[in-house]
Amino acid sequence: MRRHLLTLLLLQFFFCSAIVAGRLNTTSYVHYGETYLGKPWATLPVTEFARFRKEGNRVGYEGLVFERRRQFAALVMAEVTERKGRFMPDIINGIEVMMEEPWWGIPAHYGKPVPVYSDQPVDLFNAESASLIAWTGKELKAELDKFSPELYRKIEHEINYRILTRALGSKDWWKTAGMNWNPWICSNWLTCVMLYEKDADRRQKAVTEIEGCMRAFINAYPEDGGCDEGTSYWDRAAASLFECLALMKQIQTDSLATVTVLDYKKDKVARMGAYIYKMYIGNGYSVNFADAHENKSVVQLNVLWPFAQYLDDATMKGFAAWVAADKNFWSDPAALYAKSGNFPTLGRELMLVREADALAKEKPVEPQTESWLPNLQIATMRSKGVYVAVKGGTNGESHNHNDVGSFIVYADGEPLLIDCGVGEYTSKTFSNQRYTIWTMQSDYHNLPQINGVSQKDGKQYAAKVVAESRHSITLDIAGAYPEAAAVQSWKRTVALSSSKVSITENYRLDSFKSPSRLMLMTTVRPVAVKPGVVQLGKAKLTYNPSQLIVTVEDKSSLLDPLLNGLWGKALYRIVMEVKGTGTAGKIQYSVKSE
Repeated sequence: MRRHLLTLLLLQFFFCSAIVAGRLNTTSYVHYGETYLGKPWATLPVTEFARFRKEGNRVGYEGLVFERRRQFAALVMAEVTERKGRFMPDIINGIEVMMEEPWWGIPAHYGKPVPVYSDQPVDLFNAESASLIAWTGKELKAELDKFSPELYRKIEHEINYRILTRALGSKDWWKTAGMNWNPWICSNWLTCVMLYEKDADRRQKAVTEIEGCMRAFINAYPEDGGCDEGTSYWDRAAASLFECLALMKQIQTDSLATVTVLDYKKDKVARMGAYIYKMYIGNGYSVNFADAHENKSVVQLNVLWPFAQYLDDATMKGFAAWVAADKNFWSDPAALYAKSGNFPTLGRELMLVREADALAKEKPVEPQTESWLPNLQIATMRSKGVYVAVKGGTNGESHNHNDVGSFIVYADGEPLLIDCGVGEYTSKTFSNQRYTIWTMQSDYHNLPQINGVSQKDGKQYAAKVVAESRHSITLDIAGAYPEAAAVQSWKRTVALSSSKVSITENYRLDSFKSPSRLMLMTTVRPVAVKPGVVQLGKAKLTYNPSQLIVTVEDKSSLLDPLLNGLWGKALYRIVMEVKGTGTAGKIQYSVKSE
């Protein structure tokens, strides 16, 4: 009886009794599901799985498995919305093909060339796949039982075998990690525990263990709440922590288990939530330091709004309402649902739909914040349509790029000087060859190459904050370079005044070895107007031609399909070489939006 009550309460929490409500055009979900009616399920060749170990290719298999999950999530949401049984044959077949997969994860997270059913490590995507199947089984149990009770029993067995048994009591590294793996897995693991763990003692042990994971994640975060993995990973870092908290809160409310984590460092958790709007630029863009696969629309409404409500953060609520209006959520919610993750996040979407009426009452307000995160050393400034973000920190952060001291500039809501982000993941991305990838290197960020030497990876390679105010920051970035750079100090000041960004490089070297070069990355074609002036669309880069020799390099050929999707087809590097052989100097240049 207690087990049945647990299931009913959790379903009531996540699912609205009638999914059609208020302003929301829920037929959009039905139309989305209809695009997959009768469509064959993607095959997952084991040879494609093996390509990761043999060739380093991870996108081939991931594309196939994510499309399979995408198809499934679309069909389930359509059936939950319509409740006419039209989508059930495809859903039943989808469950069967997923039950037949030897492992629900991806090859980059597996230790063998091919998946083996007896080897079930818990990774991001087998946990997320389990959660998708878990919610499907509970929400559509009656419909599944009409076909065959064996199908639901199979779901129970596979979730127990692949997730519940494997996760509980394991010594997996992610359980103490301060990065996305911890809450991403825990939020999905907790879903499976609450819906499918039949043993009360094991359920309590799992809840307690997940609480320990949550505390470890919160403790590892900087006090300013910043996500060193970048805005693209906030969705599966702080936002997944919120999912855990939301489930724990309901469990405590209904006395289903002993919960002790809800009041743990609440102010810090609030700052972790606020990070996402503090990094918002405008026009849909967000600051994209670190491994950002997106530079626009990185925040998912189906977790932003519930998280904002949980925190009762007025700015976050207004942001969620703005995203809903800007992305046509009310008329076409399935368009956002389809892009809510590597594959659609069913549990989150049902939470959002349940709270849609409250969202409809919120006034949309696009964030216009300026921020200083002292632990991550990120400063953001805005004035007269110009936005600047500057990053200090270290080169030992999660999803790190060698980018200590880099900055980005946006003008009138469009990118001007950029952080390129990261391309398609390969076997090199998270290996000892990571920094052979050009997007990870300081030479492809808005940074100096000192004495011909680039920045080095490692936590010890870091910046020092010299001065910081609302529209100006000075960082000494000499510490981000290895000894070969022979640099005593390199104090970089980035200041914003009106629509002008001024950069000052005040440096002292131990010796001259090779000309230092200042790099600027842009997607806007640079045109040298005259010595001292480079036109960047409607903006101008000005410099002292007696100090610097400026050349422009076309780097468009470096862009892979993912980066083409972010930036288009063009990428340029402006190289400003310091004249002379002096060991000390002060260089000033500026970018002004016209």
